[in-house]
Amino acid sequence: MADLSTVEEFVPIQQKELLALLSTGVREDGRKFDEYRKVEIQTSIYEKANGSAMVKIGNTVAVAGVKAELGEPFPDTPNEGVLTVSLELLPHASPSFEPGPPDENAVEMSRIVDRGLRESKAIKTSELCVLPGKKVWVIYVDIYAMDHDGNIVDASGIAALAALLTAKIPEVKVEGEDVVLLESTKGIPMVERPVPVTVAKIGDYLVVDPSLSEENVADVRVTMTTLESGIVSSIQKSGSGTLEEPDVLKIYDLAYEKGKEIRSLLAKLG
Repeated sequence: MADLSTVEEFVPIQQKELLALLSTGVREDGRKFDEYRKVEIQTSIYEKANGSAMVKIGNTVAVAGVKAELGEPFPDTPNEGVLTVSLELLPHASPSFEPGPPDENAVEMSRIVDRGLRESKAIKTSELCVLPGKKVWVIYVDIYAMDHDGNIVDASGIAALAALLTAKIPEVKVEGEDVVLLESTKGIPMVERPVPVTVAKIGDYLVVDPSLSEENVADVRVTMTTLESGIVSSIQKSGSGTLEEPDVLKIYDLAYEKGKEIRSLLAKLG
């Protein structure tokens, strides 16, 4: 069994080393504080899904698949389609991910992505209604963390957004109470492009897109999802550290500016 005192001392020592490096104005991988690792987006990777995407941020990889099915609406929103988001941390992605039902980390990450999409009203759900009160499109977004080297949340959120933006669902014809699926397809009605951006606070330093080693020693981690208009659709703080008002304002600036960069990549998708 490992010496617990040694394990407890490891994180502060590692944090001191990172802080010493950050004090020189650079990060361990040579990036600036406000610099993302290389972001790669590939879509239509699964033929049988309505939409799919793989996103790489450095060595972190997340895959998202979109499946659309006709189902019943919720009773309180009879004229609107349904969005469901799930995220699974695959055991092969990291030694810290275990097989079995989603743990607290997976549930939290899933909620961050879900809230960013849902609260932004990214999908015009009223256009997913086929038969009011009876038949609507239910959009399932399933996300899988394939390789974890820090910042799974941003990779997952961007993958989900890319998959939704390029997804195709069948057009339908309503004949009385029957719904006929046509061969022609159309896109999911997307009206916003919410982009999550994660910032870690290590000591007094704020760094965007934290690597795994930076996440491991961060006092605070914040994911802020912004829209093109600058509106914040969701914000989630993790960690026991504190944030001052200037920190929050700086995180917003980073999230908005980095969000614009990611949206420019998404705009190039076919």
